[in-house]
Amino acid sequence: MNVPILTTKHMAMPALGFGTWPLKGADCEEAVGTALAMGYRHIDTAEMYGNEEAVGAALAQTPIPRGEIFLTTKVWWDKPNGPAFRAAFEESLTRLKQPYVNLLLIHWPSPELDLPSVLTAMAKIRQDGLAHAVGVANFPSALLKQALALGIAPIACNQVEQHVMLGQQKLLDVTQPAGIVLTSYTPLGRGEVLEHPVMKRIAEEHDATPGQVALAWLLSKELVAAIPKARGTERQAENLAAAQLKLSETDLEAISALPKDKRFVNPDFAPAWDS
Repeated sequence: MNVPILTTKHMAMPALGFGTWPLKGADCEEAVGTALAMGYRHIDTAEMYGNEEAVGAALAQTPIPRGEIFLTTKVWWDKPNGPAFRAAFEESLTRLKQPYVNLLLIHWPSPELDLPSVLTAMAKIRQDGLAHAVGVANFPSALLKQALALGIAPIACNQVEQHVMLGQQKLLDVTQPAGIVLTSYTPLGRGEVLEHPVMKRIAEEHDATPGQVALAWLLSKELVAAIPKARGTERQAENLAAAQLKLSETDLEAISALPKDKRFVNPDFAPAWDS
């Protein structure tokens, strides 16, 4: 299955990846294994998911060479300074049983985040070859601009919630000109997208599913990736096939015209999204 590769000056990332939250244990290991066998080459995990060991076990079992797999992990927001961040990341590598990851992200910005300190740690991690690229997640545009302005570590990615009901145009206005990939998590809007009449109509016209249409809309955007999670092989295959779906300009306009203000992931420690 051919998945487009998003190539920037910092990394080359398959545009469609496999998300692993909230899979755990043997379930996670099996799901990652089947995803890799099916053709996924981009796997997303995190310290907080509690499944890095399972992801690592799947990577150890697959016959696919490590160099062909793009692996992302994230350090939780309770490590707000460089030394704590570095120590937590090294523990992630141990759990993953990997000498490096392809992309390392700050999972959420903490109110106590010492941004220069963490970025300095990330720059050193990258310099040491432990992460080939570094970036952030859940950063609103003001904080992302701040990280870029510091110029300490090359920000390759910002991973955020994005789907047909949450467009993130304000962030795209920052990421696209800067050559930063915006990776969309919850790209199917917790399933609500699948029941939307506009999505159903477009899906019927393409002999596709609403989920495939939702993913194809995201992947039609410049420097946008998506990491849907799927436990079963049928849904994994369905999501992977979305990389081949080409929507018309009329389709894209109809989806873009939908309201873009529905957020599903908004914990009490979330930043001020409108900043």
